[in-house]
Amino acid sequence: MEQTSLNAVEMRARILDTAEALLRRHGLEKLTVVDVARVLNMSHGNVYRHVPSKSALRSEVIQRWLHRVADQTDAIATKNGPADARFREWLTELAVIKQRKVAEDVEMLAAAVKVVEESPDVLDDHSAQLTAQLAKILADGLADQTLPGVGEPTATATAVLNATFRFHHPNLVATGGEAHEQLAALGEVIDLILPALKGPKRI
Repeated sequence: MEQTSLNAVEMRARILDTAEALLRRHGLEKLTVVDVARVLNMSHGNVYRHVPSKSALRSEVIQRWLHRVADQTDAIATKNGPADARFREWLTELAVIKQRKVAEDVEMLAAAVKVVEESPDVLDDHSAQLTAQLAKILADGLADQTLPGVGEPTATATAVLNATFRFHHPNLVATGGEAHEQLAALGEVIDLILPALKGPKRI
C-alpha cells in the first residue's frame, strides 16, 4: 500500500489530514480512529501507532488547526519594522483571523470548543504561543525605543491580550456585531493602549 512508503512524520500528517477532513464533513462526535483507518485503507492498529486514542486524535487535529492561526500572526511578530506598527498590525490580524474562523470555519470552531473542554492544555498551548509572539514585539519595542514604556514584556503582553479579549475570543466575536465595527472598536482600544507603551519606562 502507498502508506508503507511514508515515514512516521508523513504518516502522522496523513492521518491528521484525513481526520480533519472527516471532522469537517461529519462533525467531532463521529470522528473515530476506525473511520480514519477505513479512509486510509489501513488497520486501526496502525493508526494507533501514531495517535494513542480517539481523544488524542481529536486534540491533535484541533491543536494543529490552532497552530495555523499562530503561524499567521507569527509572521508579523518576527518580521522587520518598527515594533509599535507591528503591535497594531498583530492585534488587528489576530482579530481578523478570529472573525474569519467564526464566519467560515464553523464546524472546526465548534469542535475546538468541545475539545478544549476535555483537554484545556490545547488552549493553554495556543494562548502561550500568542502571548510569546506579542511579548517579542513588546521586547522589540523596548529595543528600538518605539515602545519605551513597556514593562516586563510577557506580563505586558498578557495584560494587552486580556484588555482586547472580546476581539479575539470566538464566542464574543460571534456576538459582537459587524466585523468592521469590531475592528473599529479594537482600533480605539489600541489607541488607548499605545500612548502608555510609548511613555517613559515604568519603574
